Amino acid sequence: MAFQPIYVVDGARTPFLKARNAPGPFSASDLAVQAARELLLRQPFTPDALDEVIVGCAAPSPDETNIGRVIALRLGCGHNVPGWTVMRNCASGMQALDSALLNLQSGRAGLVLAGGTDALSRAPVLFSDDMVKWLAGWRAGKGVAARLAALRKLHPKHLAPVIGLLRGLKDPVTGLSMGQTAENLADRFGIERRQMDEYAADSHARTLRAQQDGAFGEIVPLVDDRGTLYPHDDGVRSDSTPEKLSTLKPVFDRPWGNITAGNSSQVTDGAAMLLLASESAVQQWGLRPLGRILDVQWAALDPASMGLGPVHAATPILERHGMGLDTPDLWEINEAFAAQVLACVAAWQDDRWCREHLGRPAMGRLDSARLNVDGGAIAIGHPVGASGARIVLHLLHALRARGLRRGMAAICIGGGQGGAMLVETCDALNGQPAPPVKNSGRIGRSLSTSSLASDSDSPGMEQSAVTVPRPGSSGHEDEA
Repeated sequence: MAFQPIYVVDGARTPFLKARNAPGPFSASDLAVQAARELLLRQPFTPDALDEVIVGCAAPSPDETNIGRVIALRLGCGHNVPGWTVMRNCASGMQALDSALLNLQSGRAGLVLAGGTDALSRAPVLFSDDMVKWLAGWRAGKGVAARLAALRKLHPKHLAPVIGLLRGLKDPVTGLSMGQTAENLADRFGIERRQMDEYAADSHARTLRAQQDGAFGEIVPLVDDRGTLYPHDDGVRSDSTPEKLSTLKPVFDRPWGNITAGNSSQVTDGAAMLLLASESAVQQWGLRPLGRILDVQWAALDPASMGLGPVHAATPILERHGMGLDTPDLWEINEAFAAQVLACVAAWQDDRWCREHLGRPAMGRLDSARLNVDGGAIAIGHPVGASGARIVLHLLHALRARGLRRGMAAICIGGGQGGAMLVETCDALNGQPAPPVKNSGRIGRSLSTSSLASDSDSPGMEQSAVTVPRPGSSGHEDEA
């Protein structure tokens, strides 16, 4: 069946809030509901007009296991709008978009709310296996004497907590943590610590610049139950430099590794929600789309090299459309680790690797001026279930802001997979593909050939209010 493009009508996301030393103020459903509520207020229909709600979430809490349904009900979609949950680790949000797309293409749906959410600060703290066994013995004891005997077997070591998030970030097949797989890629492609730290510092610099320029208009500010305002991503640092990052110790491969907390993505809470529609729904409701999803690809690879998933997923799309790396105007590759993004760039240039794994010659260099132009997860954060949806949404906004047309969003997936989506901006007035626009020279900044170099002189970022589109508007008045 021919791939029928599906429209991205609109989207919104929360600020990504860094997980600190305590559970954050918002649950995963809180985050998704706040983003989606603002998004739906801008539409000419009520929530019960949706055909379904699909949400990606990697770590739902026990009381929100089918979090998609919880979110649909909390949004006021009514009892008759189905809601369901998908999970593909880091690409859960992108999988939700793809699942929505398939139902829209088949005609089973016309309007779908889809995206992703996670509150990683609320990841569970677990009992150890020894403690679970002790509790089972305690419960099995009958009478006071049996319980006292069991109590004497309780040791302090039984009380040592198991951090659920750390367990979730370790591949059960290879036994490697996600950071160790990034170390593998750095070793394979000769990526040095300095390159990683330069890339990480530049991610912060680009994000700071984007915040100052108002480039994150998709963000809906959050307010907690104490009245505290969260207007923007709070993990972005104005003082991040390669020199400061070089002082951090390796986390995953001590003492000789190169992957640190500073050149890895941040653990955060956040949500990103998008409204997808068929062409008939766009016409029925007079919608003004942001863009269209033109193609999707999923790929699998060795879990020990999971960070190369974007290469495996994006390359078939490029080949199907007769494109090279320089054809998409912009690229978003999720920054799980600086080494992982740099390895993707290196892999496309490595003829031996390309022939062995892609069955084709090397594809050349991906221009760093087109890649993650407004920073990425190293600065913004990586709430696992939301990131795939975030990069698709921001890619469309970044393209439109620069008068550009097509972009590629790609993401690596723990366990050895990759996902990619090719998107295209639309003329907001008629929903048709935007005409090609001559490059205005504002794509991004060219960086050094040794790495994606940083601008350590970027000024600090002051707190600023985020303008929220008024309810009932299309949300795109300035883009028409």
